This record gives sequence, C-alpha cells and structure tokens, in this order.
Amino acid sequence: MESVTANFFVNDLNKTIDFYKKIGFNVVMTVPDEGDITWAMMTCGNVTFMFQTFQSLGNELPSISRQGGGSLLFYIKTSEIRNFFEQIKDKVKVVKGLEKTFYGATEFSIEDNNGFLLTFAEDEK
Repeated sequence: MESVTANFFVNDLNKTIDFYKKIGFNVVMTVPDEGDITWAMMTCGNVTFMFQTFQSLGNELPSISRQGGGSLLFYIKTSEIRNFFEQIKDKVKVVKGLEKTFYGATEFSIEDNNGFLLTFAEDEK
C-alpha cells in the first residue's frame, strides 16, 4: 500500500468546495472540468480529500448511505494551530475549541457543511 485518500459523499458539491476553500484547501481537479461538477479533489499541504455527489453513484454502490455526515472523524495534523484556529473560527461551526489534551496535543474540532467532523491537532513544544 502507498497511500489513502478519503472520498466524502456529499449532496451539494459546490457548497462543499466553498467550505473547504474557507479553511485553506485548493481545488486540484474536477469531473467534468466545467459545468455540473460531480467529483472534486482538493488539497491543503499534504492532506488530500476527494468529494463526490451521491447522484454520481447511481446504483453502482448501493451500500453507501445516502445521508450526509457519518461516524467518522478526520484527524488532521497541522502546524501553527493557534493561528489557523483564529483564521477560521468565525467562518465555520466550531464543535470543540482549542484545548491541550492529556496526551500533549493541542486540538480543536469543526463540523463541515455535510456533518463530517474534522479535528486539527499539533504537538506543540
């Protein structure tokens, strides 16, 4: 194995792209290139996420839930976490503010526009 990339299934891809741009992600590729986009790849540093509409699946993968959100939490290591938190805290839904954990990481959690949870963490010195 070489890598893993999360593929989020979403109802509104344009709103999802707008949300992730707010927290520093950039669009790398879309399908199709123009028009009614059904899939997008976005990156921020070394983190890559793919987003795909439920509608684009048709009946190919019926076991994928057609509901937003899920029982997943994406744990994203970052640097300068306090600056990043200040940059985005008023643009997103903060679920848990900055805190130092018992295992030494500084973390905060947000919810994206689809109900997915993202926790950002830094091992501050």
